[in-house]
Amino acid sequence: MKKMKTMMLAMTLPLLIGSASVLAYGGHHGKGEGRGGCGMDGGRKLMYELDLSDDQKQQLKTMRQTKREAMKAGFADQREPMRAHYQQMQALVLADSFDEVAARELAQSMVEQQVGRRVAMMESRHEILSVLTEAQKTQYRQLMAERQAECQQRWADKNQ
Repeated sequence: MKKMKTMMLAMTLPLLIGSASVLAYGGHHGKGEGRGGCGMDGGRKLMYELDLSDDQKQQLKTMRQTKREAMKAGFADQREPMRAHYQQMQALVLADSFDEVAARELAQSMVEQQVGRRVAMMESRHEILSVLTEAQKTQYRQLMAERQAECQQRWADKNQ
């Protein structure tokens, strides 16, 4: 029974991590969801509500373009390790006997890869928000707090 639980954990952990990313993004379903709704767009749409100077707008445009190009290049670098993880996972779940140690090592490796992506995302957001003045950061915080309250209310209404 313990082996069965461990095997289920090893199979569902990668799916859970991937699903969490999809759910955090929010998708494009229904009114108010996805980008600008309750997804994890980092408040990008809120930036349009701030009184940005032309210079700030240009800086942000340049940063987004640079990040987009870096992401495209990064996808190629990440594709092979992700493919290798998938193949290792398939070998583990299709094996005659389950190797818990190997499953834990693989799961840990997958989590570390996810952590690296999250840290890069936070660094990117920090760089973008560093363009704002203190007054704009204050307004941004206020707008984010309002949006979070609205999202919490939507979730509460949806789950009743």
